[in-house]
Amino acid sequence: MRARRLSRFSRTGFSRTAGTVAVAAGLLAAAVGCGGSDSAGKDGAAPAAAGAAFPRTIDHAMGRTELKAEPKRVVALDMTFVDATLALQSKVVGYTTFAAPDEKLPPYFGADAAAYGGDAKPVGMLDEPSLEKIKLLKPDLILSAKVRHEKLYQQLSAIAPTVFTADTGATWKDNLKLVGKALGKEKLADEKIAAYDKRAKAVGDAVRKKKGSNPAVSVVRFVDGPTRLYKEDTYIGVIVKDLGFDKPADAKGTGFNADISEEQIKKVDADDIFVTAFPDPQGASRKSKEKYQANPLWKQLKGQVHEVDDITWMIAVGLYGANIVLDDVAKTYGVDAARA
Repeated sequence: MRARRLSRFSRTGFSRTAGTVAVAAGLLAAAVGCGGSDSAGKDGAAPAAAGAAFPRTIDHAMGRTELKAEPKRVVALDMTFVDATLALQSKVVGYTTFAAPDEKLPPYFGADAAAYGGDAKPVGMLDEPSLEKIKLLKPDLILSAKVRHEKLYQQLSAIAPTVFTADTGATWKDNLKLVGKALGKEKLADEKIAAYDKRAKAVGDAVRKKKGSNPAVSVVRFVDGPTRLYKEDTYIGVIVKDLGFDKPADAKGTGFNADISEEQIKKVDADDIFVTAFPDPQGASRKSKEKYQANPLWKQLKGQVHEVDDITWMIAVGLYGANIVLDDVAKTYGVDAARA
């Protein structure tokens, strides 16, 4: 069986982080697992017309927040909100890190990191942001999620207007829209999402045209624990759905993922099997992957295995990562990436 490495960005940009610590993985899993629960009801804008002038009031997961002027200095306490702010061409001045206090913005943001986050500074770890560091940056908007920093909401709100989504993960498009409302850039947010949706459909259609059928795909992640087959209520599950691809039975339906034991390896079988391994510093995920792939049942899988980058396929949780996933899919099937 052939395995191909498709990563557009190497992991060298994350080498100093040792690939993101386990605590970050746990937080990410919790957020993705509850993605899409009730954000539609809580994350909408207040009754101001789209594009209305400031001041404006935003309804969000923690209540209502008044913004007196368009935000110019954003502190984003999760990389998914850095993603949204950069995508909407607004300035990020602070962000949290995964594993090391001096991490820079990840390379998958490309030139936008310098254009809109060139002066951004870390404000602590994802699980423990520093209120003092945030205050020193004099933000006029703080972004995060209830699932991340609910206990800090009141303290953050005392520093600057603060807007929370309910979750991260599967709600990444809705979260981008909410950030758009907070920044006064609803139209740009809608345009960015529409462009992504159009591109995902184009890539999916090109694959179906080339193959003469719709492929079934599975996305498998090796971690220090049960191997995960990802379902629809996740960041990557949304992308697979946007591509219009079919999935094996255990990857269908709501929920975060199906845990796959070694005895259940055949449940991940599909026309194409996309495989990632969480880059933990101890290498436990890599060892789990090696153990599974040495199992005779793995060797009996009929689908073709493609190794992809965990950073963009699992951790990125936003528009930039999603577009890189589309690049990888287009490369896998040898179709146009529809970047234009």
